[in-house]
Amino acid sequence: MTIRLEQPKDFREVENLTREAFWNVYRPGCTEHYVLNQYRNNPDFIPELDFVMEEDGRIIGNVMFSKAEITLDNGGSFPAWTFGPISIHPDYKRKGYGLKLLKHALAKAREMGVGVLCMEGNINFYKHAGFDLASKLGIHYHDMPKDDEVPFFLAQELKPGYLKGIEGTYCPPKGYSVADENPEAFKAYDSTFPKKVKAYNEGQLPPFVQIAKNLKEQGKSLEL
Repeated sequence: MTIRLEQPKDFREVENLTREAFWNVYRPGCTEHYVLNQYRNNPDFIPELDFVMEEDGRIIGNVMFSKAEITLDNGGSFPAWTFGPISIHPDYKRKGYGLKLLKHALAKAREMGVGVLCMEGNINFYKHAGFDLASKLGIHYHDMPKDDEVPFFLAQELKPGYLKGIEGTYCPPKGYSVADENPEAFKAYDSTFPKKVKAYNEGQLPPFVQIAKNLKEQGKSLEL
């Protein structure tokens, strides 16, 4: 197993890997591969932290990082960073590859001087890489009441004390919503990949979870 920086020749393979990794996970189908495709030209993209993982000459994983910011309660802003999508091919999931890739990337981010990472994810996985609830660091999620302890909003100081005296609200970079903002462009892009069946399931994000439940109660197929 090797980890190296992504190269232009890898782009299509990595996008297809990302599509396979996220298909029907958070929504019917996925948009993460388009986010990656578009983000490489975003000024917030950090190419020095765009890694692929190879096993037997095959790319099986990828992670990318982006600049972000925290809006302070006093109206100012404070530098922050985020990462994702982090993709592991379905054949290699739940075997420790994702954690190895992430820990490698975090070590490189520390070397580059990244102060704090904020992200959305499952704490049961990301706690093994040092993440905890962002609310414990005084950082709030933009889409929730300030006093809520949002279970999926996580953070980690890579520089101990980086957030000392800081309190504010984090909003994911705009580049992550590119597929929803440009549905026709996304549809045209996704059509260049092999056809796959979209499906609702109860592990997805709202409102897809509710749709999945309603269909199941009606005895209807969850496939689109």
